[in-house]
Amino acid sequence: MKLVNTTAQNSFRYGWLLSRIFPFIKPFMGRVILGFLVAIPVGALDGVVAFALKPYMDYVVGQKDLVFSLFHHTYTIPWGTIALAIPFAVVLFAGVQGVLRYLNTYLTDWTSQKITNTVKVALFNRLVYMDTSFYDENSSGVIITRYLGDPDSASSGIVNNIKSFITSLFGALSLIAVMLYSSWKLAVIGVVVLGIAFVPVALIRKRVKATSNKNMVIGGNITTNFNETYSGNKVMRAYCLEERQKDIFQDQIWKAFSNNMSLTKRAGWMSPLMYLIASFGIAIVLGYGTYLITNGHMTAGSFASFVTSLLLLYKPVKSLGNTLTGLQTIFVAMGRVFELFDLNPEILDKTNAVEMNGLNDNISFNNVNFEYVKDQPVLKNINLKINKNETIALVGNSGGGKSTIVNLIPRFYDVTSGSITIDGIDLRDFTMKSLRNNIAMVFQDNFLFSGTIRENIMMGNPNATEDELKKAVEYAHLEEMIADLPDGIDTYIGERGTTLSGGQRQRVAIARAMIKSTPIVILDEATSALDNKSEAIVQKALDNLIQNKTVFVIAHRLSTIKNADRIAVINEGELVELGTHDELMNIPNGQYKTLYDMQFKKQEISAGV
Repeated sequence: MKLVNTTAQNSFRYGWLLSRIFPFIKPFMGRVILGFLVAIPVGALDGVVAFALKPYMDYVVGQKDLVFSLFHHTYTIPWGTIALAIPFAVVLFAGVQGVLRYLNTYLTDWTSQKITNTVKVALFNRLVYMDTSFYDENSSGVIITRYLGDPDSASSGIVNNIKSFITSLFGALSLIAVMLYSSWKLAVIGVVVLGIAFVPVALIRKRVKATSNKNMVIGGNITTNFNETYSGNKVMRAYCLEERQKDIFQDQIWKAFSNNMSLTKRAGWMSPLMYLIASFGIAIVLGYGTYLITNGHMTAGSFASFVTSLLLLYKPVKSLGNTLTGLQTIFVAMGRVFELFDLNPEILDKTNAVEMNGLNDNISFNNVNFEYVKDQPVLKNINLKINKNETIALVGNSGGGKSTIVNLIPRFYDVTSGSITIDGIDLRDFTMKSLRNNIAMVFQDNFLFSGTIRENIMMGNPNATEDELKKAVEYAHLEEMIADLPDGIDTYIGERGTTLSGGQRQRVAIARAMIKSTPIVILDEATSALDNKSEAIVQKALDNLIQNKTVFVIAHRLSTIKNADRIAVINEGELVELGTHDELMNIPNGQYKTLYDMQFKKQEISAGV
């Protein structure tokens, strides 16, 4: 699946999305609920100031004592006492609300980050098991955006926005309650008008989805550009591509700007429109309120309290509108997140897969056909048997399918038809872990992880002893190099091992393969990118690695090819010739002989053979 083709089809299925996110929220449900409960009084206390205006206007401004009955007793509170009490009460409530807001913010941030990290870990756990083809089809930028950016938008935002929704909702409800207490007739007008003001929010949903999806694609492209600028900096310098990279980046940045402004143009009128609708409501309330006061149906204090509540109500209502728009963005991101969770690798263990325990007899390719793209064959009817401890060299023109053949053995890809068997058992019947634990690979450009040399070598076998490590270092001809490093084998080599030369990286990779101690070794152009001196040292290390192993070697070095037990010539995806060097050289007009005359003979002459 190409991640840039995302559609977030389920972004409007709110119940389904919440049911999918709930398992990630459930472990922290106690704090989530506590945060939501705290959000209720945080919002509800918004009505205190508005409510306090009624007694202030009716008793303090009017200088009237408050007289009320309770349990058949009549009580009187002097207006002076009320005048002193109300300001203190307002400050007290503001202090309580401040403490609750702090607690609410802390709980929300804690739960949001916990949920986000849980989602990211779960997604990464799936990412590491995705097929090689998945990484072939998707750029690093898109993967980073989807697997890191979308969880941030989805899981962290959901708790925060629901908390904001609850706060705004109860703030609105408390103010509506004050309005109802002051005048239910005016309250009906105010609530109806504010209800109409919510209509624009519903109209913007699809625009939010489209913009969010476009931003995801653009964000992925921007990240890819950064990665390519970083990883390809030498090529960029060598070919003066700085302007090209700048132009690409600027184009992507302004595309993001245009996309966001497109949403702003459509969503930006929401706030003014809601304000305009609310102003109509306020105008109607003012007119009708004046009528009620004039006719003695309402006190000035009640009206002041009502109008204050109505004016204060605009803020939580606007917040509710923004929160609902934000929630839609979150639901779009959530839809994309669960698209990732629903992706499954195509290459999986069979239900009754067995463990592979070494190689006893042979590896056999039986009428193997393979295609990366449907109806575009890369390998055609490959039949080849490699016996235990045999070394077979794969040669042929570039793009002929040599690397594809060796990539099928550890099941980086599965054959389109035919089979590959190990000791007569289809390798698809083995568990992938046990299969790959029996194979060591050394590539042309070996990837070293950020960390020390020791850590990179020990990745081949984390349970290896110190003696096994020393032996791998010795056989990989790393001793001299390590002795010259400031911290020896514990020297930190940085991302991709760029602080080491090409030959040094290859020898670390060989040591990693050596310490794995597997019966099958695959060498894919392991020395092609090295100079003659480095190649000679690396070749000695490789010679140590392949002793008493079954070896597949893709090589350009004549000595390696000639020393192989057999040579398989692959051309246009077909096995066209098979035999020893001498046998193939005796085939008149043979493809190996032609290849030898074109490529290998020069090596033989320069080597003085």
